[in-house]
Amino acid sequence: MSTYDLEEQEQLASLKAWWKDNGGLIVAVLIVILAVILAWNGWNWYQRSQSASAGAMYEQLQRAARTNDTKAVRDTAGAILEQYPRTAYAPLAALISAKVHFQSGDSKTARAQLEWAVAKARSEDIKALASLRLAAVLLDENALDEASRAVGGKPPTGFEALYYSMRGDVLVAQKKIPDARSAYKAALDQNDKLDPSVREVVRLKLDALGDS
Repeated sequence: MSTYDLEEQEQLASLKAWWKDNGGLIVAVLIVILAVILAWNGWNWYQRSQSASAGAMYEQLQRAARTNDTKAVRDTAGAILEQYPRTAYAPLAALISAKVHFQSGDSKTARAQLEWAVAKARSEDIKALASLRLAAVLLDENALDEASRAVGGKPPTGFEALYYSMRGDVLVAQKKIPDARSAYKAALDQNDKLDPSVREVVRLKLDALGDS
């Protein structure tokens, strides 16, 4: 029995010595791990809270857009972009705001909203859609070089036909008819990516340019 007690005391003494040498490091590591866990959980809660708040405001924005309440659209969209710019709702709010303002004749605000969406949207699809709409606004303003840049470069996947069609519109405005004809043909070549109704419109535009 005394032998067992002695061995136990030796083990306890060894454990105390080991803890004395390593305990501080272990506690420090545990504190760091706990801090990371708390920070991660806090960040997730914050993100969910931000998203929920932005979602509620986005519903208000949609209601305002349906009733063409331009002031409410401007104020609500502005609040979303200012308070919740990193949420998925922000670029969508910018798109809605741009549409309402353009329809009301305020192309300057529409342009600003679309430029924000192009610069800030994380979704490539939303960014591509915003670029197309921005090009249309710039074309309407006769800012042809800027419109061309908005849909320049390689078209985003899934938007090839729409990009080529918009390029054709800009090129027609620039009186670059052979290039416009090529752009419309490129759009028509995207058979599986072009809505039938849009395809017919592009075909009519191409026919209107006459033969090469």
